[in-house]
Amino acid sequence: MKVALFIPIKLNNQRLPGKNIMDLAGRPVCDYLFQTVSRLKEIDERYVYCSNEEIIPYIPDGIEFLKRDEKLDGYEVKGLDIIEAFVNDIDADIYIITHVTQPFTKGKSIIEALDKVKSGAYDSAFSAVELQDYMWYHGKPFNYDMKDIVRTQDLEPIYMETGAFFIFTKKVFTELHQRIGDNPYICAIDQFEAIDIDTKEDFALAEAAAEYIKRKGNQHD
Repeated sequence: MKVALFIPIKLNNQRLPGKNIMDLAGRPVCDYLFQTVSRLKEIDERYVYCSNEEIIPYIPDGIEFLKRDEKLDGYEVKGLDIIEAFVNDIDADIYIITHVTQPFTKGKSIIEALDKVKSGAYDSAFSAVELQDYMWYHGKPFNYDMKDIVRTQDLEPIYMETGAFFIFTKKVFTELHQRIGDNPYICAIDQFEAIDIDTKEDFALAEAAAEYIKRKGNQHD
């Protein structure tokens, strides 16, 4: 069963230009995820999927550069278009897509989710933050009764997707054209892993988190 992981990257980011290679506590943002996935022996092939060869010096051993069409860098291009292009380029049984903008993604989270899909019990998996709090939707309580307010720890969890990773079989994508199938495994990740860099404020939060991890000497993988 061949497993291919790919990391789509573009260097012409709109909201925070150059964010993927910005210095984050002494390392390029992309280096955090690159180093994490390069150590995962359970993955057969790993690719950085980018149209710009300027990313190559940042790529460590164990990850290959795969040049993609510059058209995929357009601001109107959807994530599914990028997945489709990669699936057409590289044949595999299981695909993993992950993003450098979530630099603190743990390798053990990826492998936990991958094992669930490889077992056949699930057709896909994705990272998510587990929320147990009082939620509102369309001006009304969504997950609790205001006349019978239970403790937050007794609320049914709600899961919010993150971009840390999506794992899916080739069949899921080719037949459903989705990155999540009909029977997904939800992999709950921690708040560090959930940090996603899109704006200057996000980057400031990531800097604080990176410095905290360095001070604590945490092996965040």
